[in-house]
Amino acid sequence: MPVSAQSQKAFKAAFRSTLPIMAGFLFLGSGYGLYMRSLGLEPWWPMLTSLLIYAGSMEFVTARLLLGAFDPIGAFLMTLAVNSRHVFYGLALLDSYQVPQKQYLIFGLCDETFSINSSAKVDEDINRGLFYTWVTALNQLYWLAGSTIGAFLWGLVSRVELKGLDFVCTALFAVIFLDSFLKEKSHASSTLGIVLSGACLFILGDGFILPALFLIVLALMLLHKPLGRFYEHD
Repeated sequence: MPVSAQSQKAFKAAFRSTLPIMAGFLFLGSGYGLYMRSLGLEPWWPMLTSLLIYAGSMEFVTARLLLGAFDPIGAFLMTLAVNSRHVFYGLALLDSYQVPQKQYLIFGLCDETFSINSSAKVDEDINRGLFYTWVTALNQLYWLAGSTIGAFLWGLVSRVELKGLDFVCTALFAVIFLDSFLKEKSHASSTLGIVLSGACLFILGDGFILPALFLIVLALMLLHKPLGRFYEHD
C-alpha cells in the first residue's frame, strides 16, 4: 500500500478516536488563550506555547512564570514536578513508540494522547506508527486551535467586565482533582496530598508548591506498599 494511502487510512482512524478530545481541547484551549490575554500577554504567546511547550496544565503555570522574575532553575524544577507523570507514560509506551516518528511522539505526549495510544485497538492493515503520529498531531492541533480562538476572542471579551478570569487555572486543577477523586477506589493518596500541601502552605506560605510536590512524590514512593493495601481492601 502506498505511503499516502496508509497515511489517509491512519488519519481516518485517528480522527475518529480523537473526536471527544477535540471538543474538550477547543473549549479548554480557548480558556487558556483568554487567560494568557487577561495577564496582558500578546496573542502570539498562547499560540507559541501551544506549539513549542504543549504541556497541558504546565502551560497555565508558564503564563505566571513569564510574568515573574527570571528563574530558569525554578521553572525547570516546577516543570519536572508538574509533569513527572510523563516518566511513567514513557515507560508504558517504550515498545509501542519504536517507530520513525518517535521524536515527535515523545514531544507531543499528553494525558489524552497517552490514553488513546496506549489502549486503542488498531486494525492490522493500519500502520501503527502513522496512527500514533496522527493522534498526537490532531490533539495538538485541537489545542492550538482552541488557544488561538481564545487569544483573538479577547478583543471582544475584554469589553465585558469578567471578574475572576484569573481563577481559571485554579478551577482547572480543582476540576481535574475532583474528577480523579470521584473515580478512585481509595482516597488514601488524595488525602495524603491534601494534608502535605496544606502543611507546606501553612509553614512556607506562597512558596509551598515545589516542596509540597516533592514531599508528595517522596511519600508515595515510601508508602507505596501500605497505601496499596487500602486499594486492595476496597
